[in-house]
Amino acid sequence: MSEEWDYQIRLTISDEFAEIARTDPQNAALAPIGEILAKRHAALRNQFDAFVGYVTQAETQGVEHFPLYKWTKATIEDPVKKAKHIKSFSIHVEGEEVYPKAAADALEADLSPLVGGGVVEKLSKHDTNPANNPQAPAHLR
Repeated sequence: MSEEWDYQIRLTISDEFAEIARTDPQNAALAPIGEILAKRHAALRNQFDAFVGYVTQAETQGVEHFPLYKWTKATIEDPVKKAKHIKSFSIHVEGEEVYPKAAADALEADLSPLVGGGVVEKLSKHDTNPANNPQAPAHLR
């Protein structure tokens, strides 16, 4: 029996619109994205903000309980990586970070036409298969 992975759609938003997407996702400039997300019961989540939230939670509850703390902390403190993740947004469906392939495929089909239109620079689909995801470097575990 093969394993079935969950998925996540991520968008890279242009420099011009990334801050708007972080602070005012209902802004009219983002209406095409907002309409698709509403249709799919989904929401944008900024990756940098999510990383900051993870680090804050770890520092509040004890970093020993958060295996990715060192790696995530190093990421948010690196200006190059910060600039990259400020523009990166994951899409959560019905409040979930990952979701079945059918939901990811539907979002991908709906959002793909927006890529290159000035707001969305890139769209990617990621699965939860550990073999397809980066692992923390040994010195940051």
